[in-house]
Amino acid sequence: MNYKTTDEMHHFNFSETYISDIQVTNSMFHLTLDNVTILPENSCNRDIREMRTNNLIFKIEECKIQSIIEEGYKVYDANGNLKNTCDDVTIAEEDFAKTAKEFAGGMIYALEKKENIYTFYIDAENERTYQMRVTGSHDIEEWDRFFNK
Repeated sequence: MNYKTTDEMHHFNFSETYISDIQVTNSMFHLTLDNVTILPENSCNRDIREMRTNNLIFKIEECKIQSIIEEGYKVYDANGNLKNTCDDVTIAEEDFAKTAKEFAGGMIYALEKKENIYTFYIDAENERTYQMRVTGSHDIEEWDRFFNK
């Protein structure tokens, strides 16, 4: 990879980012992301304007998935009458890796970091949305090219 940043997650915009691949084990968390916006504040961005990249590798070091929640929803008819409600479902810890694999092909619509907790909001291909919380010591971003936005 030609470019690498550490702990510069806030110098990227991950909304509407596509997840090409996800690798999750007990100590490894790697995402391959497309359509990532590189903000002007990024230390590798010499153009000092918003740029874009594909095949960005997003890693979290010393990671552990804390929780995955399949978000609930409500179904209304055309007249606005509530037809059905589905509550949030907390995924069991033994199913974390299997559930995370289903995120490949989906889209991140938000990514937040508070202290050492990364919270991913994911719109998966199974037409469900998820909230995944991962703890880690550092985030690392690696990519090869800048594209005009």
